[in-house]
Amino acid sequence: MLTPQQKSKVIEKVRIHDKDTGSAEAQIALFSEEIERLSKHLKKHKKDNSSRLGLLKMVAKRKRLLDYLKRENPKRHSSVIKKLGLN
Repeated sequence: MLTPQQKSKVIEKVRIHDKDTGSAEAQIALFSEEIERLSKHLKKHKKDNSSRLGLLKMVAKRKRLLDYLKRENPKRHSSVIKKLGLN
């Protein structure tokens, strides 16, 4: 779980306006950070299947959000991809 300070730091990179917490970009950034954290955990704890399931669900949610953003606003999609280093 990310602390509120960590969440605000992650959202700060991609936010659209000052009070942005729920935009697709912010959600994608939070999912990316959580996916990275869980991936590190699973490298150490290979048999933690419940965390693995959570990771797969987060990856699917992030993909749906990225697909939505690409469909609705390709410019914002490409900027999020660059900012977060997804490719």
